Amino acid sequence: MSFEQSLQDRVHDAAASGTPLSIQGSNSKAFYGRTPHGEILSVKDHQGILDYTPSELVISARAGTRLTELESVLEQEGQMLAFEPAHFGEGATLGGTIACAFSGPRRPYAGAARDFVLGINCVNGTGEWLRFGGQVMKNVAGYDVSRTLAGSLGTLAVLLDIHLRVLPRPESEITLQQACDAAAAIERCNAWAAQPLPLSAACHVDGQLTIRLSGMEQGVQSAATVIGGEPLADAAAFWQQLREQQLAFFSGEQPLWRLSVPAATDSLPLEGDTLLDWGGAQRWLRSEQPAETIRSTVESVGGHATLFRGGDRSGEIFHPLQPALLSLHQRLKKTFDPAGILNPGRMYRDL
Repeated sequence: MSFEQSLQDRVHDAAASGTPLSIQGSNSKAFYGRTPHGEILSVKDHQGILDYTPSELVISARAGTRLTELESVLEQEGQMLAFEPAHFGEGATLGGTIACAFSGPRRPYAGAARDFVLGINCVNGTGEWLRFGGQVMKNVAGYDVSRTLAGSLGTLAVLLDIHLRVLPRPESEITLQQACDAAAAIERCNAWAAQPLPLSAACHVDGQLTIRLSGMEQGVQSAATVIGGEPLADAAAFWQQLREQQLAFFSGEQPLWRLSVPAATDSLPLEGDTLLDWGGAQRWLRSEQPAETIRSTVESVGGHATLFRGGDRSGEIFHPLQPALLSLHQRLKKTFDPAGILNPGRMYRDL
C-alpha cells in the first residue's frame, strides 16, 4: 500500500470515529498557533523532489522534503525560493513551511509564500485525495484554492505534494547599514520603496537601519550610492539570523508578537522593544502588555497582531476575525473537513 493510500485510510477512519488528528512534519513549527492536540499524523517520511525544470522555474516536491535539500538543489542551478522562508529547525519541511506560509525578509519585494504556490495535492478531512492548480503557470486551474491552503495550518487538508515557482538568484547583492531611530527608518524605507531601487530587505533594530539591495551589478551599485551607509561585511549571516529569529532581540522569555501594519505607520504606543522588518510592514514586539491592548492598538491603524511565540497558547493566538470573515472560515472548514478532525483549534478555538 502506498503512503498516500495509507494516509487516506487513516484520515477516513479518523473522520468516521471523530478522532482528532495533529498533523506533523519535523515538528519544527510546533510552537506556532494554538496548542495542538489529537493523534499524531506524520508526513515527514513523505519526502523527495518529484520534478524540477530549471528552464521553467518550477519545482515540485513532497511535503516531507527538507527545505535544506530543496535550497541546495536550487542553488546548484542559480535559483532560489524567493520568499526566503524561515526554517526554525534543521529538519524544516516544505509542507510545514507552506502550511504556516512563513515568508522571510525578501517578502515585500519578491512576494509571499502563497504567491509562489502553483499547485497542491492533498487529502481532505474525509480521506479524499484532491489536486488543485498545476505544475506550470499555463495550467493553474484551482490556483486560488492552493493559495488558500497555504497558511491554513493543516486545518483544511493534509498537504502531500507542492508545486512551486522559483526565481533566479540575483547577480549581485550588497547590504548597507546606517544609524537612525525607528521614525527615521520608517520614513526612509517608504521613500526608497517609492523609487525604482532594487530593495530586497529592510530591517531596523537597536538603532541601526539595515538595507539589502539585490539585482544586476550596475543597478545595485547605483542604488547603493543613492541610499548610502556602510557595507555590512557578514551580511548573509545577519539576514539568516533575522529570518531564523536568532538575533539578540529575539532572546528572552517575553511574549513575541508579530504586528502586520501599513508600512508607513508611525511607531506604535506599545510597551516593549520593537524590531522593524519588511520596511516597516512587519514589526516584532517583545511585550507583557495584555493581548487586548496590543490588538486594539494595532487594529486602530488598520493592522492585525499575532502572538507568535510564548504567552498563553491556549487562548486566541491570531487576531480575532470579523463576523463575515469568521463565517467564511467556518464554511471552508465545513467543506474541507466536515468532521472537524484536522488540527482542530490550531488556528482559532472554534475552527
